[in-house]
Amino acid sequence: MFTFLEYLLIAGYIAALLVISHWIGQKAFSWMPPEATAEAQRVDALFSFLVSVGAFIFLGLVGIILYSIIFYRARPADYSEGHPSRGDVRLEILWTATPTLLVLWIGFQSFNIYQQLNILGLKQIVHLHTPLDSAPAYAAQVSDVPKPAAQTIDVYAKQWEWSFHYPNNATSQELHLPVNRSTRLNLQAQDVIHGFYVPEFRLKQDIIPKRDIDIVLTPIRTGKYKLKDSQFSGTYFALMEADVYVESLEDYNQWLTQTASYKPAIAKNQAVAEYTQPVKTLFKSGWDTVAPAASNVANQRKLNNDT
Repeated sequence: MFTFLEYLLIAGYIAALLVISHWIGQKAFSWMPPEATAEAQRVDALFSFLVSVGAFIFLGLVGIILYSIIFYRARPADYSEGHPSRGDVRLEILWTATPTLLVLWIGFQSFNIYQQLNILGLKQIVHLHTPLDSAPAYAAQVSDVPKPAAQTIDVYAKQWEWSFHYPNNATSQELHLPVNRSTRLNLQAQDVIHGFYVPEFRLKQDIIPKRDIDIVLTPIRTGKYKLKDSQFSGTYFALMEADVYVESLEDYNQWLTQTASYKPAIAKNQAVAEYTQPVKTLFKSGWDTVAPAASNVANQRKLNNDT
């Protein structure tokens, strides 16, 4: 049996572990890019909690190992085995219930984050068949409840270019979002699977062809960010980037009005430029590659040297 002093030391060690683990978990916030959306705050809070739990378990196990090495080392020529600890029902319940409750809590928090993003369009269409007919009697899709949003922006992805269509019919290669206002993004892939990924948003959503996928996000930090394709969509997928601007509502409306006043023109496409350049390697590989899709048309300001 443990003495009172030993119980006191164990309690002090656990308290020290809790303080150190919490400190490490708070440090985890600085490991990530700046939080640019309200949803990112929830993701970082969950990540910080997981880091704290991992640090507590790791430091606790290391402490027990070091304590055993220092105070319970086997004597020279002692090759006997230690007494196995079995049949302790309380211990069995503890190490079964604790991970179970932890995993359930993490799953519940993750579900809440997805609910906040309000991702729609991921549910498969359910086809019901009659016993005597191979054709579907009807196709039913489980209803999605859309979350209110101030506006909807259509996001088109193709090999290898992003295009954004705004409510005033303006089209741009840049994604502009008003700060502190919920915006619905309607994601559409025109050829293969792409991935919508902005590190500061803590959001990576696959875009599946022939399926409209909606997400709702609320930017909270003004600045310029970079949208990347998180899925390998072909040869030039690394060039598939777009600038993302989070700005005040006044600046956003001003940009929107100004962009709509520009005449539509063929947008610049870096993948097309790379594809049309002559091969500079010494030996041709002969490997086939997909030609980039034709450049999109976007509202663009006409430069002086083009006049």
